[in-house]
Amino acid sequence: MPLLSPEINILEKICNKVSKIIIRDFGEVERLQVSKKGPGDFVTKTDKKVEKIIIEELSKARPGYGFIAEESGINESQTSEFNWIIDPIDGTSNFMHGIPHFATSIALEKNSEIICGVIFDPIKNEFFFAEKGRGAYVNNRRIRVSSRQNMQEIIGLYGCPPLDIVENHKIFSQLKVASNKIHKLRNFGSAALDFAYVSAGRADLAWYDHLNYWDYAAGIIILLESGGRITDFEGNEFIKDSKNIFISNDKIHNDLIKVLFKNE
Repeated sequence: MPLLSPEINILEKICNKVSKIIIRDFGEVERLQVSKKGPGDFVTKTDKKVEKIIIEELSKARPGYGFIAEESGINESQTSEFNWIIDPIDGTSNFMHGIPHFATSIALEKNSEIICGVIFDPIKNEFFFAEKGRGAYVNNRRIRVSSRQNMQEIIGLYGCPPLDIVENHKIFSQLKVASNKIHKLRNFGSAALDFAYVSAGRADLAWYDHLNYWDYAAGIIILLESGGRITDFEGNEFIKDSKNIFISNDKIHNDLIKVLFKNE
């Protein structure tokens, strides 16, 4: 295992702290399913509570750094080139329905470039992390993207767009094409963990066109440090805040763009 930087050490401790709250509250979800109010408000409170703790702890550890967070919005630093990007629970729909697949995602950017990031799955106790130039890891093991090239062997991940735009969306044609070209498709419901899984070689590709920055910020550095590639749907260099995101191992990237998005 690599010698962890102060930033990764800080993030690991914070993830361990908030994971106790997340696991405890997740244990309450099944009971709330049968209540009249349902688990929605409860999960929202958990999300906000976890984010508040993360921001408080990071503010103590790195005074002056700014924040870009799902619940709190954007509060970028006026005095520092550093900003934390936070998603307290990525996969809240899974959390709300008692599905144990979600993660806390935190990244650090310097002058708008991601320099380190972590994705922590509290249920499986898997801590994915990476720093620029130092490789990507899960717990104490180095990870790399897969080397699979055969279309009949690869697994693809995708995210469904929100319901308010799904009727006019091209995701259906993409899914139809992909279903006929590759081995299997999966929709796991957490973009952060999708990035982590492609980075670890558990899946071979993933694509989205509806994510926010905090959904994938930590995933970018983990993917790149594991040898993966990220572009838009046309194969152009990925830029911050792009809505079209395609990730994969480098061996299949260009071919899959032609397969999935040639009719876009």
